[in-house]
Amino acid sequence: MKGLQKLFDPASIAIIGASNESGSVGLSLMKNLVGSGYKGTVYPVNPNRKNVFGIRCYKSVLTIPEEVDLAIIATHAKIVPIIIKQCINAKTKSIIVVSSGFGEIGKEGKILENEIKKILKGTGIRLLGPNCLGYIRTDKKINASFAIRNSLPGKVALISQSGALCSGILDWALKQKVGFKYFISIGAMLNIDFSDLIEFIQDDKKVESIVMYMETIKDAKAFMKAATKFSKRRPIMVVKSGKFDKSAKAAISHTGSMAGNDEVFDAAFERAGIVRVENIQDLVGCSQALAKQPLPKGNRLAIITNAGGPGVMATDAIIKRKCKLASLSKNAMKKLEKVMPMHWSRGNPIDLLGDANPERYKKAIEIVLKEKNVDGIIVILSPQAISKPAEVAKAIVEKSKETNKTILACWLGESFVEKGREILRKMDVPCYKTSEEAIRVFSYMDAYRKNIKNLYESPVEAELKIKPDKKKINGIIESYLKKEQIVVNEIDSKEILHEYGIPVNNTFLAKNSKQAVKKAEQIGFPVAMKVVSDEITHKTDVGGVALNIVSKKDVELQFRKIITSAKKVRGAKIKGVSVQKMIEAGNIELIIGKKNDSVFGAVIIFGTGGIATEIFKDKSIGLPPLNQNLARRMIKATKVNKLLCSPRIRLKADVSEITEILTRFSQFVVDFPEVEEVDINPIIVSKGKFYAVDARMILSKNPKKGFEHLAIMPKKKNN
Repeated sequence: MKGLQKLFDPASIAIIGASNESGSVGLSLMKNLVGSGYKGTVYPVNPNRKNVFGIRCYKSVLTIPEEVDLAIIATHAKIVPIIIKQCINAKTKSIIVVSSGFGEIGKEGKILENEIKKILKGTGIRLLGPNCLGYIRTDKKINASFAIRNSLPGKVALISQSGALCSGILDWALKQKVGFKYFISIGAMLNIDFSDLIEFIQDDKKVESIVMYMETIKDAKAFMKAATKFSKRRPIMVVKSGKFDKSAKAAISHTGSMAGNDEVFDAAFERAGIVRVENIQDLVGCSQALAKQPLPKGNRLAIITNAGGPGVMATDAIIKRKCKLASLSKNAMKKLEKVMPMHWSRGNPIDLLGDANPERYKKAIEIVLKEKNVDGIIVILSPQAISKPAEVAKAIVEKSKETNKTILACWLGESFVEKGREILRKMDVPCYKTSEEAIRVFSYMDAYRKNIKNLYESPVEAELKIKPDKKKINGIIESYLKKEQIVVNEIDSKEILHEYGIPVNNTFLAKNSKQAVKKAEQIGFPVAMKVVSDEITHKTDVGGVALNIVSKKDVELQFRKIITSAKKVRGAKIKGVSVQKMIEAGNIELIIGKKNDSVFGAVIIFGTGGIATEIFKDKSIGLPPLNQNLARRMIKATKVNKLLCSPRIRLKADVSEITEILTRFSQFVVDFPEVEEVDINPIIVSKGKFYAVDARMILSKNPKKGFEHLAIMPKKKNN
């Protein structure tokens, strides 16, 4: 990645703010760099000192006799812009700002950040931070951080938005003998973000995986592009904080209230092949497993234990994590019968009983590893009076070297089993304190396997069989914007959707009861009637809907009722009443919608519709554009999918039709980003057909600056 080579492989480093003062960041930086075995030149910079850590100190970066590859700034935030200007004049190649006091403190800090951005513009200098811990690169013996510990060498790259968490992760990782090649604190991402680092690490073939702690991302498009490319070859695991959005405002549409930002992150991660883990403990656990064990080829697990209770708990965890308890073949059962004690469990979990010795564990593992139905093994040891945790650990290590299947261990307890844990971790068999933790890690490894399959199975881009009249649609949108109206009513919304081949029932506007009767007779009874008003969002709530109207007299009566009821809504301008053919109620109602996410732009929602929309909250989220495969995956992710495919309900509806509707809707979303929100709710499944019986759109108040989709395009057809 342009500009990052000198940052992560510098021949010379200046520490600006270097100090001899005990407990200072400047001293920690000096100790870590000079004491890490770094072979380059270190220049302390401090106008108030003659030497630091026994090394000559320079008054300014401008007085250093050579051009410096990397400057680490550890000074008060207010003078950082001045120092960066000096670095530019000194032709410094890259910068790390570990100083705090920027955007995290509010307005004053943001002003400083903007000043730094202006100073760096056009220079080509890359800056890590501010407010970061720095980084560690073990293969080059560079500890350009003020962390209290160094990292063991390894094959994993860690990127964290939190410097404090970096220190904690490093401490845990050392305890569990987990090493990293890169250990990077990214800070405020003023100049370098996740996508830059993923692209840089992409070229390092010795890095086998990336693990990340993330709070947010700044450039969603660049992040998705970089992450998708990396994930096709090597795993990315992420802990994302901020799951609950307290600041979420009440949305105008059902769609707006259904898709929280955290759920959009889930959809984006899945689309990019990223595995999201639940907590920091799992992140460290995954680091350990990814660095030391092969990825499983499936989700079928065998449990080998010396106690029944932990085996049962492991089984519960397997079911909870949607993995499978492997079925053992008759041949395996015969072999186990010969070497196991009389009262062994005779099934999976394989309970070796409390007196299990290392040889019994070894024989059980040996037999199970040969099973085609087994993709991984969780080996559990519960401390018994005659247990030999260290000797059993050595037996497991021996067998792990003979297989390409995933083996994870769980040594229950503390001091009695600690030596066994140490042996396992040192010899590349990850060991956890609970079986639940081990199985969670296995499930994350399996999730990556599935993500890779999805990334490579994306089919060619679907071609729409219809040609929408975009000029007509633009005309409708412009007519609203000229009147400064952002809510497109049901009639015009359906007209737009019809152009994209989305099956809507014809809907007409009646401004008085006579027009309503005339339209009803033209359509044919029974009909449905709804209030038409830009200010009324949920028509049913205000008595603005009448269904199953079967006569002219009823049309006149319901028209008056709807208008009278709607007029009670303060500030509502009533345009009239829509009249449409009443679609016979089916077994299922669906919703399709679009909203704009603050990070990822346009997202598409599919799920259970009608009055149950916000009760059941059964939905899936996808990022446009969708092809057939992605659309079908969205449908499968919902509970309503089981109803669509259920033989008991006998819908006689072709699920491929709703898949096609989703792909057409996705194309509309791509073509018209100025449409900020869309609600198609409900889509009724009736007599084997899909009908969009209600729809409404909301336009962007400033369409020129509206959100754009990420353009994660599927593969093109070969001509």
